[in-house]
Amino acid sequence: MNARLRSLAGLLVVLVALGGLPARGQDKDKPRDAPATVTVKLVSDATLEIDGEKTSQTGSERRFVSPSLRPGIRYYYVLRAVWEPNNYTRITRTRKVYVEAGKTVEVDLRKEDKTQPDKIFVRYVPTPQTVVDRMLELGKVGADDVVIDLGCGDGRIPVTAVSKFKAKRAVGIDIDPERIKESKANAKAADVESKVEFRQDDVMKLKDLGDATVVTLYLGEDLNRQLRPILQKTLKPGSRIVSHRFTLGDWKPDHTEVVSVDGVEYRLLVWNIKGDKKGKDKDKDKDD
Repeated sequence: MNARLRSLAGLLVVLVALGGLPARGQDKDKPRDAPATVTVKLVSDATLEIDGEKTSQTGSERRFVSPSLRPGIRYYYVLRAVWEPNNYTRITRTRKVYVEAGKTVEVDLRKEDKTQPDKIFVRYVPTPQTVVDRMLELGKVGADDVVIDLGCGDGRIPVTAVSKFKAKRAVGIDIDPERIKESKANAKAADVESKVEFRQDDVMKLKDLGDATVVTLYLGEDLNRQLRPILQKTLKPGSRIVSHRFTLGDWKPDHTEVVSVDGVEYRLLVWNIKGDKKGKDKDKDKDD
């Protein structure tokens, strides 16, 4: 049996010992109502909400105590932690946590849970055109290629892929509707609308990458790690992945180089999808 409770937020965080004799009229053999304790481990600067209410504790370990609960009944709380691992990525991690009277539950919000996936927001940071060109050169983009740019921003990679590198087709995907509007305007200005498609979508909800032969990325370590199984599973042998700055977990790139623009260095990483004639990908390795 599940029942919702009022929030743990703002309640006392120190257990009160219930010692002494039973209260008047209480059966001493009957289980007593008792609080549950929840210990939460998380990134030290994360904010934490419990059932939608912001808590005030800080640090890498936080401890909360519920109101008294009836024994034998399973209750739950929804915890949501939000933090920014860098100045352009925001991660929201949510867990449903079950508790019982008199018991302590430890929740580690530092670890990903594939059954309760994170929501990751990446702030748009434009890639310099010189770096865009080099990414497409490293991806060996040509007339037979279909390029997909995940997190396309203003659409400069798809537009460049078809206008300068003569790709057969290019697709840009971004979660921000303003970026999609900007991308379409840039494609129109470059007169490549017939060969470029832009879609507003969450890249984490993609099931496959269609007929893509080149995939470009500038997303972040956490998003890249989550995308890696999709890339490895759906890209055909001979396809290429080019990432600006960020790795794909412990999947070793085939090539890494640094491009310098106006004194700023940009790291680019390339993976080539290998496989036999049956399409079995030999690059697949264990998930992180």
